[in-house]
Amino acid sequence: MSGVFKALSDPTRRRVLQLLRERPMTAGQLAEMFPLSKATMSGHFAVLREADLVDADKRGTTITYRLKMSVLEGALLGFAESFGFEHKLGLSSPTLPRDVLEDKA
Repeated sequence: MSGVFKALSDPTRRRVLQLLRERPMTAGQLAEMFPLSKATMSGHFAVLREADLVDADKRGTTITYRLKMSVLEGALLGFAESFGFEHKLGLSSPTLPRDVLEDKA
């Protein structure tokens, strides 16, 4: 779970996830939306991949990213559960894999 929160700690990565929530996008399409170098964006994409928040499909020289919403939801739900919020919020995670809720570090 710590990898997810590391990824979410940066506003650029949070914005990338918001954009990917709307639709899959290529690395180039995403990079065009930020005033950052392609190398910097590549680093952000790597952090998101390492946290398993995005799926990257490479075809030729094009990489298309998709949001893995279940991983994001699982991490946030696991965080809420660790503080006992699931009962207050009426949340449960019966279908989420246990490894999504645990820290892989």
